[in-house]
Amino acid sequence: MRLNGKSAIVTGGGSGFGAAIVALFAAEGARVVVADIDGAAAERVATAAPGALAVQCDVARDDDTRRMVEAATGAFGRLDVLVNNAGVSHWNRKLTEVSEADFDRVYAVNVKSLFWAARHAVPVMAAQGGGVIVNTASTAGLRPRPGLCWYNGSKGACILITKSMAVELAPLKIRVNALCPVAGETPLLGHFMGGDTPENRARFVATVPLCRLSTPADVARAALWLASDDAEFITGVALEVDGGRCI
Repeated sequence: MRLNGKSAIVTGGGSGFGAAIVALFAAEGARVVVADIDGAAAERVATAAPGALAVQCDVARDDDTRRMVEAATGAFGRLDVLVNNAGVSHWNRKLTEVSEADFDRVYAVNVKSLFWAARHAVPVMAAQGGGVIVNTASTAGLRPRPGLCWYNGSKGACILITKSMAVELAPLKIRVNALCPVAGETPLLGHFMGGDTPENRARFVATVPLCRLSTPADVARAALWLASDDAEFITGVALEVDGGRCI
C-alpha cells in the first residue's frame, strides 16, 4: 500500500503502459483518474481498478487538461501524483518522409501536453504542499534509432523539460522524474519498428542486452517507485527501463 491515501492521474491510461500503471497504483492504495483520448478504453480500465474514475481527455488540448485535473480534485480533494504517460509516434520512416501533420501531432501529444499539464496541475500541488510528476519519455531520447527522428526529438525534449521542471519546482516540494522505457509491448510497437513482424522484433530485441522488449509491468513498477515516498529524495532523473539498451 505504498500509495495509500493518495490520488493520481494517469494519462494514456486506457492501454499499454498507462493501463498497467493504473492497475498497480490502485492495488497500492491510490485513487486514480484514468485519462485517455479513447473514453471507452478509459472506462474499461477504470472499471477494473477499485475507486478509479474515467475521463475522456485529449492531452494536447488546454480545456481537456483543465477538466482532467478538476475531475481529480473534485472527486478526491487533492492531486498527489500526475503521470504524463500519453504519447504517439510517427511511423518508422526516413525523416524527410514524415508529414507535417504527423510531426505536429507528435509534438502536441508528447511535448505540448507537458505544458498544459504543468499549467493546471502545478498550482494544485503547490497549494497542497507538494506532489510528484512522472513523465513517460523513452530511450529514444537518449539513444535514438534511425527512422524515428522527430519522435526521438520529442522524447529528448521530454527529458530536458523533466529536468528543468525538477529544478524549478523543487522549492515547492514537487518532484519531477521521467521514465525511459525501451520499445515495449504496447499499441505503438508497430510504429516504432515500421511494422510488427518477427524479423523486426528480432532486430529490436538484438539491441537489448537482457534480450527482450519492455513490458507494461516493467514500466508500472518503475512508475510506482518514483511516485512513492520510497523515492522522496529522487528528482530530475531520467530512469532507464531498458534492459541495458542505453549502456
